[in-house]
Amino acid sequence: QVQLGESGGGLVQAGGSLRLSCAASGRAFSSNAMGWFRQAPGKEREFVAAISWSGGRTVYVDSVKGRFIISRDNAKNMVFLQMNSLNPEDTAVYYCAAAAGSGYVGDLRLRAADLYTYWGQGTQVTVSS
Repeated sequence: QVQLGESGGGLVQAGGSLRLSCAASGRAFSSNAMGWFRQAPGKEREFVAAISWSGGRTVYVDSVKGRFIISRDNAKNMVFLQMNSLNPEDTAVYYCAAAAGSGYVGDLRLRAADLYTYWGQGTQVTVSS
């Protein structure tokens, strides 16, 4: 079993930056693909970014390309989301997630919420205008 906990959310003005962290406990997760999702008020959960189990491939939703960077540190069982040039449309609760198992997963599959077995409780990101 894997437990995930997010931190680093907060209030920031438009154009600012935040770095989200996700720490895993229970077992090592270096063999798992990892993702970040978000849910804004009144909207459905949305894919944001994902990273392969090896860390060699990353994928992003179009609206954050060039602004957000996902990375992982398998030795520390952590995944990060660096968010730059934030705008009010980025306001949401952000969740990290881990897939079960290991091996190759295609880019389209990395975008799918049902790939992920383990989910954190979320951290609030609020961007003011």
